[in-house]
Amino acid sequence: MIEILYKPSFLRQFNKLPSALQDEVEDKISLFYKDPNHPFLRTHKLKGRLKGFLSFSVNYEYRIVFKWIDKKTARFFAVGDHDVYNF
Repeated sequence: MIEILYKPSFLRQFNKLPSALQDEVEDKISLFYKDPNHPFLRTHKLKGRLKGFLSFSVNYEYRIVFKWIDKKTARFFAVGDHDVYNF
């Protein structure tokens, strides 16, 4: 099993989301917890100034940006639409 750490900025962004979207985010985090490479998540590496970070999809519009701290620990940095890449 993996451990997920949350940056305070991630929690602030999450709390601003509508409750239905929060539920969707929680579902995808649960799926990530079980299998970070599940095809539904479409996990991918980011490029450019976000090199070293990864992202996975909550839905067609929303993403979660994270980084592996070690093999079993991920830190979530941001959640939001494509503007999330500007954190």
